[in-house]
Amino acid sequence: MAKKRKFFLLKLVVAIIILAVAAGGFLGFKFYKMIYQPNVILGDKKTEYFYIPTGSNLNDVVNLLYEKNLILNRNSFEWVSERKNLKSNIHPGRYLIRTGMSNDDLINLLRSGKQEPVKISINNIRIKEDLASLVSRLIEADSMKLIKLMENEDYCKKFGFNKENILCMFIPNTYIFDWNTSAEQFFERMSKEYKFFWNEPRKLKAKNAGLSQTQVSILASIVQKETNMADEKPRVAGVYINRINKNMLLQADPTLVFALKQFSLKRILNFHKEIDSPYNTYKYQGLPPGPICLPEISSLESVLNFEKHDYFYFCAKEDFSGYHNFAKNYTQHFINANKYQRELNKRKVFN
Repeated sequence: MAKKRKFFLLKLVVAIIILAVAAGGFLGFKFYKMIYQPNVILGDKKTEYFYIPTGSNLNDVVNLLYEKNLILNRNSFEWVSERKNLKSNIHPGRYLIRTGMSNDDLINLLRSGKQEPVKISINNIRIKEDLASLVSRLIEADSMKLIKLMENEDYCKKFGFNKENILCMFIPNTYIFDWNTSAEQFFERMSKEYKFFWNEPRKLKAKNAGLSQTQVSILASIVQKETNMADEKPRVAGVYINRINKNMLLQADPTLVFALKQFSLKRILNFHKEIDSPYNTYKYQGLPPGPICLPEISSLESVLNFEKHDYFYFCAKEDFSGYHNFAKNYTQHFINANKYQRELNKRKVFN
């Protein structure tokens, strides 16, 4: 009887152990799946960017992931997040997530703060709103905040500019930024790039031309809007340098287009020249108070390396090649201008 009871107890113990092992195995497998089973399924896409705004907490991150259908199981993600203390390791930024990532993979990525950089190519900018719109589409900085800073005289002064010429600080190029760059951080970075561009050789060339760095940028913006031909830019720059040195009005049509804000205007007529604006170089002597676009590096270089010649006038060639006829005196310029005007009339270009 004692032997039977002893055997029964032994079987009971073994059964309990087996059940415990099975239960432990089941729970272990369940936890394993929660941690390591794929929870990021992106459908037809293999990758997608996930953005964590500045100031986000864990709940914000979870909500964003789930609302954008980036994770299948919210509960398992939250459970793993709690155990890996994601709450204390939220880093704003732009993250590249891949389909098939587990909760462990995704949480490790977000905890690391290893975000994907953003490329910003600054070019073809006319006005502040253009720049603000471009930048705000690519980084976290708000477009209205960018514009407000560019309109803030005291803030512009911090970088050596004013609100009329602040665009001179932005050198067109391609730059790498973190997505969560603020408006202020963007300005600080562009100030550094501006100082890097303006090395000693360039500063010396500006000085020899009798221009400040800002004046070089403003003149380069006019040159850029006068011609798309890179090989002609130094000659056009030379014409304006000659006019500046002779205290002549610049009479640059692109400055009128800017003053009128009629950027599609193809033909400048006499009544256009009556607008009362500091950008009207037919009425006001010298350079306008700010650039009429962001000049490309090639345009900046064309001013710094302007062609020395005796031309004081130029107008578009009548063949519409994009090049210009240059003249040393007004008589020759009048002849050139009439040829171009006749061709405009022939082609019925009136505005």
